[in-house]
Parts: sequence; C-alpha cells; structure tokens
Amino acid sequence: MLGGPNGHFSKISLCVMGTDIQFADQKQEFNKRPTKIGRRSLSRSISQSSTDSYSSAASYTDSSDDETSPRDKQQKNSKGSSDFCVKNIKQAEFGRREIEIAEQEMPALMALRKRAQGEKPLAGAKIVGCTHITAQTAVLMETLGALGAQCRWAACNIYSTLNEVAAALAESGFPVFAWKGESEDDFWWCIDRCVNVEGWQPNMILDDGGDLTHWIYKKYPNMFKKIKGIVEESVTGVHRLYQLSKAGKLCVPAMNVNDSVTKQKFDNLYCCRESILDGLKRTTDMMFGGKQVVVCGYGEVGKGCCAALKAMGSIVYVTEIDPICALQACMDGFRLVKLNEVIRQVDIVITCTGNKNVVTREHLDRMKNSCIVCNMGHSNTEIDVASLRTPELTWERVRSQVDHVIWPDGKRIVLLAEGRLLNLSCSTVPTFVLSITATTQALALIELYNAPEGRYKQDVYLLPKKMDEYVASLHLPTFDAHLTELTDEQAKYLGLNKNGPFKPNYYRYCSTTSLFILP
Repeated sequence: MLGGPNGHFSKISLCVMGTDIQFADQKQEFNKRPTKIGRRSLSRSISQSSTDSYSSAASYTDSSDDETSPRDKQQKNSKGSSDFCVKNIKQAEFGRREIEIAEQEMPALMALRKRAQGEKPLAGAKIVGCTHITAQTAVLMETLGALGAQCRWAACNIYSTLNEVAAALAESGFPVFAWKGESEDDFWWCIDRCVNVEGWQPNMILDDGGDLTHWIYKKYPNMFKKIKGIVEESVTGVHRLYQLSKAGKLCVPAMNVNDSVTKQKFDNLYCCRESILDGLKRTTDMMFGGKQVVVCGYGEVGKGCCAALKAMGSIVYVTEIDPICALQACMDGFRLVKLNEVIRQVDIVITCTGNKNVVTREHLDRMKNSCIVCNMGHSNTEIDVASLRTPELTWERVRSQVDHVIWPDGKRIVLLAEGRLLNLSCSTVPTFVLSITATTQALALIELYNAPEGRYKQDVYLLPKKMDEYVASLHLPTFDAHLTELTDEQAKYLGLNKNGPFKPNYYRYCSTTSLFILP
C-alpha cells in the first residue's frame, strides 16, 4: 500500500518540493544468568533474526582482556548517569572520533539536522530502537535527538555493536544497552532494559529485524496503546509485519523502509557490492580470481555480490526461485543452476535470500574441502548451522568470526560469522550508503509521528515517493551534481509537477549489474 488514504500525507511529505523542509504541528523475569564459561550460549533464540546482521571487525575493544560481563559492572558517565550498559565507558573518546568521521560521509542526515532542528518535528517522541550500533547509527540517533526525540537503544545483533561507539553514545547521555559478543540471554535483557523503564514509555519503534516489535507484542502488548507507529528496515522484519497485518494482529501503522527505493536500490545493492569483498578478504585473505562461487538469490543483495565477484575474475553461479530474477541473472551473464548441481565444485557459497534452510546439512556434507560458507541475507536462518553442532563434527576457531568445521574424514569447511550477516560481522560497510538508509528512517519516523490520527490505518505502508526523491536530492551535492529542471511545457507534456514526484508509484527502478562489471 502506498501513502495514506486518498493519497494524503502529513506536511513533511508535501513540503519537500522547496528548498526548506516544513513539518506538521506539533518486570520481565529472565533465565538464571549463565556463568562466564557458558555466557556465549549456542541456543537459538525465539526470534531467529536476533543474531544476524551488521557488525564490525574494527572495534577498539575486540581484543580486550576484560572478560567481565557488562551486566556485572557498575559504570557511570561523566554526568553521573548509569542508565546504560556497554562494554567499557572509558572507550567513549575513541567512539566519538569514529562518529565524527561518519558524519563527514552522511551529508543528508547532517543537512536534515541543520534544517529541521529549529522546528523540532520529533519533540515529544520517545523512540525505542533496535538496530546495529555503529558509528553510522550513532549519527542517526544524535540527529533524532537534535530533532527533539528521546531515544533508548539496543543492538539487533549479538556481534554488530562497536563497543567504543556504544560508549560514546552512553557518555553523551543516550541510554544504550549493547556490546559486541552478547549471549542470547544478554540480547533479550538489553531489549527489555530499553522497553521496561519506570516513568518512560515509547511512542515510536525503530526496528531492524523485528525482534524489538516481537518482544513488545509478547511481553508488553499494552504499550501499543500509546505507540504511534513502527519503522522497519529489514526484509525479515517487514515479512513479520505483513504476517501480523494479514492475521489482523498489527495494532499500529508501520512503515516499510526496506522496500523504499532509497533503501532497496542503494543500500541493498551498492553496499553489498562493496562489502562482500571486504568481508571475505578480511576473514580469509583469499584471492577471488578464478574461484568458483555460487550466490543463492539474485535480488538486490545478490546482484551486488555477483557484480563484485565477477569483476574480480570469479566464476559465478546463481540459484533463484523467481523466474524474473532468474532471467535477469541469465541476461547479466551468470549461469543459473540448482545448488545440488554445483555444491561439490564451488569454492564459496553465499546466501542472499532471507529464507530458511537454503544451505542444508546435506549440502554441507557434500562440499569440497576448505569451501567457504557465508551469509549476506539479514536472517541467520539461511545456513543450517544448528545441524553442525553434533558430536562427530569438530569446531575449531581460526580467528574472530572464522571457524573450521571438521568432518571425521578430515574434510573441513570455513564458516564465517556462524552464518550471520557477513559484512558488518566481519568488516565494515560504506558510510555514504548507510546515510541514505538512515535519512529514510528519520523521515519515516517524522512522517508517522506527525501524521494526524486516522491518516494511517493499522497496516504496512511504503514511504511516499516524494520522500524517496527528497532523500536522494540531499545526497547529490556530495558529487557536485546538478539536476536538470523541467520547463513548464515539458512538465505539462508529461503530466508532472515540476518539483516531483517524477515517477509513478508503479515505476520500477532497474538494477543492471552489467554496468558494474570491469572490462
């Protein structure tokens, strides 16, 4: 569903035509804590996406000798507040430097912060968030704060947090509950600390994967009486929202950011095109030329991965269930196969589907020695890692996020990030692309928070195309780009407003990976 009823949106979506933007008026019990030895639980969570997605290998605190759980520490920031739980508050200075670097590559958020902070369009908003806590997320959080919002935050992934960035946010007064290497129990405890607060109740949700939304539905359903909306950015979380909507259980409006043009065609494609190589190189030091790779899924993520690997000289195969995506793969020069047909010969297996059990134990048993197995989809269900936790197989830690799984005959596979999202679990992602997604999230929050009652029903909506165009326009000055303007005659001929939107809602922006292939 696109937009609000009768095609109307709140002022924010209608006023981006001009140079200035305007806005509308304005205790759960846990399992017994595990011991230090058992803290890294291997059990699966009730929500499988909790342990996937973005993380970085470049944290200052990854190699810390301090094995004490943050939950067992008494920490305060320089202002005397202890309303946070991070690895080490003393790392805040390092984190602040990373945030300042990220700000230079996030022009749209900085422009939005400058233009809109006088209006405070999020004044009174109490946003609870569950996303990847990186320097880029910190820029988003501080922008939301500058626009008037109060925020409490947890990580959507047990490996995704940059400890020094979490410390910097806590030092700045943001209640952050996250650290790299959380156990499953820690993960849910952190989310609960964000939500279950005396004297503070959220009225907006920003989620990545649906775990936060799931937790509130399960433990605190009455909170939805005051929540104005949900903004969700992942395919996994969006899938859950549509399931709730279909079952008639979605009790607030939700904005599907994942399928907005600025997320789908930029973050999913360009981000993965660059970060797949970074993640594989950092973890395995391998050369890509001549390697045989199978990429499962040819959506935007799969397109980016295939383009990058082909450009490096790899022989790339693609698996697909959708005949349209399959035809795109064929037209882009990739051989379409079933996984069973190539599983014995490929050097790398990459999943990009968002589905479950794409790579099963049967596939894993048939792989060649030293085959690299990794996931680029949001959900950590694509590779059946649980089937590898058996007595006859030996796990051998090679380095952070890299494991050898060894069969009785000596064959081994190289499993990256335990089947969780490769790029930020093992490397980093381009800040500029994340600026596009983060700006989209901020505008979605503003839209839902300021929309008058009744404008959005209890359903899932896409971001208005006018907002997508506005997000894109904020990033063009970085390239010293100059848009051509329609004349009155041209606008009349095309039946368009001179200031947009320039495409109908049914228009599909194409992704041609052949444009990315080096000669």
